[in-house]
Amino acid sequence: MSSPAALPSSTSPSPAATTPGGWWAVCLCAAWCGTCGIYRPLFDELARAHPDVRFEWVDIEDESDLAGDLDVETFPTLLIADGQRALFLGPLLPQAPVLARLLTSLQAATPGSGAGAGPEAQGVFERVRAARSR
Repeated sequence: MSSPAALPSSTSPSPAATTPGGWWAVCLCAAWCGTCGIYRPLFDELARAHPDVRFEWVDIEDESDLAGDLDVETFPTLLIADGQRALFLGPLLPQAPVLARLLTSLQAATPGSGAGAGPEAQGVFERVRAARSR
C-alpha cells in the first residue's frame, strides 16, 4: 500500500521537495510502535491536506543512518524544517490537529526568527533531505 508520507522513489517529487526552502514534516517512528501505527493514517491525511509540505515517515530502526546518534525516547517524534533549517524536533501528540497547528505557527513566524532546533536536529534534517531528495 502506497502512502503519501513515503512515496516510492519512482514517483516524481512533490513541489515542496523540489522548491528550495520547501517545508518538511518528518515523523521519526519505529515499526513496532503501536502509537506510530495509529498515527500513520493521520500523518498521511495531513500530507494530502498540505501539498506545500513534504511529509516523510522515517523508521529509525530500518533507516538508522538517517537518525544518526539521535536518541528518540518518545514516539512519535516530529522534525519540522523550513527547507533549510530544522525548526522543531520533539515528541508530539499523535493527533493531526496538533501537527497542523504547529506547522501553521512555524510557517507564520517571521523568516529567520528563532534559533532553530539545534545542531542535532539540523544534522537529522540534512541526512533525511539528502536521502529523500534523490
